[in-house]
Amino acid sequence: MNVGELIRKKRDGGTLSRDEIFFFVQEHTRGVVPEYQTAALLMAVYFQGMTAEETAHLTEAMMRSGEVLDLSELPGVKVDKHSTGGVGDKTSLVVAPVVAAAGVVVPMISGRGLGHTGGTLDKLEAIPGFNVGVSLAEFRRLLREVGCGLIGQTEEIAPADREFYALRDVTGTIPSVPLITSSILSKKLAEGIDALVLDVKVGSGAFMKDLESATALAVSLKGIATRMGKKTVALLTNMDQPLGRTVGNALETAEAIAALHGRGPDDFIDLCRELAAWMLVLGDKAERIEEGRGLYDTLIETGAAAKKFKEIVVAQGGDPAVVDDPGRLPQAQHTEEFIAREGGFITSIQTERIGWAGMALGAGREKVDDTVDPAVGFTVRKKAGERVEAGESLVTIHYNRAEKLPECRRWLEGAFRVEACAPASPAPLIHKTLT
Repeated sequence: MNVGELIRKKRDGGTLSRDEIFFFVQEHTRGVVPEYQTAALLMAVYFQGMTAEETAHLTEAMMRSGEVLDLSELPGVKVDKHSTGGVGDKTSLVVAPVVAAAGVVVPMISGRGLGHTGGTLDKLEAIPGFNVGVSLAEFRRLLREVGCGLIGQTEEIAPADREFYALRDVTGTIPSVPLITSSILSKKLAEGIDALVLDVKVGSGAFMKDLESATALAVSLKGIATRMGKKTVALLTNMDQPLGRTVGNALETAEAIAALHGRGPDDFIDLCRELAAWMLVLGDKAERIEEGRGLYDTLIETGAAAKKFKEIVVAQGGDPAVVDDPGRLPQAQHTEEFIAREGGFITSIQTERIGWAGMALGAGREKVDDTVDPAVGFTVRKKAGERVEAGESLVTIHYNRAEKLPECRRWLEGAFRVEACAPASPAPLIHKTLT
């Protein structure tokens, strides 16, 4: 068996066996396979696709390229949540402490923002002192003592995924359902979870722009996770406008803290409530989704969720005072309004443009090693279906460096479509749920 044969087989539309896929991943992880051969096989997969069976084998091989956590000594069902990424998506900062406050163990290994979408780790690091770079031994301690750990991918977890993703990023093979599926699940399943709730974003601010492609990804993710013995629910959710009213790491963290205290934009709170409710159902804390929603409400109203978040912050070295006073988070030195030139109704938002506008300010990164400014970003004043008057603010820009404003404003130009008539009906927040 050699890698050249596998490349030709997949290039010509063949189906790779479990042994062939494991051989390739193992040899690559050992450093035996040169990058050009790995890139060639990834490109063959991009064009020819993979069967569900092949995708399951690739996911398992990537998962087993590193350490797979065994959390069986911890009581109950271990549940995580994963989002495919969007603009203003800070739900993990709410659902993780809510679900942990109910007594479910939540092991959450998250990523950083890359491109126009934000990352959970960057939002957490806006909290002074918060440490996401803990060892697996420390991660186990967090889960045992606090019931939740919010950390980054360690060297031991799915090393093949890190290497494959870096090659996919520079070879144009990111948007492949089998490769996306194996990348996401190899990390998530290595956490030692028993159940997973998936938030698959669809729309102008998501990687999947239309419902058909997002559904294909959701079906693949749910199917492979279920095949590998994990209870799984997938929600397809709207990313045709920013989630909530803030974009940018410290701003989004403050909005998440407000939600933990029962305040904040309806769309953001509604999605947090639904995701947490499904996690509570899969975690055996609620029998039905309605009961899960009610438990979410109780944990917010009693302050248990905010208290749990404060425990997590303390356990990971952060400043717990931010949970009561988000003003302690980094603040931009300047603000400027982005003004509507005409009046009418916001009929659509090109959400990806808002993400790239944030990138221009320094809120995100184009390359993994880029530095992020946690304080900069936007407060979104007008969203789809809302009326705006000429001269009224669409967005408040929070910035530190004036030289970054021109490019930011160029991205914001054309992001909001304003028409005389209101849209017929707003798009649903949740398109469908695969249970």
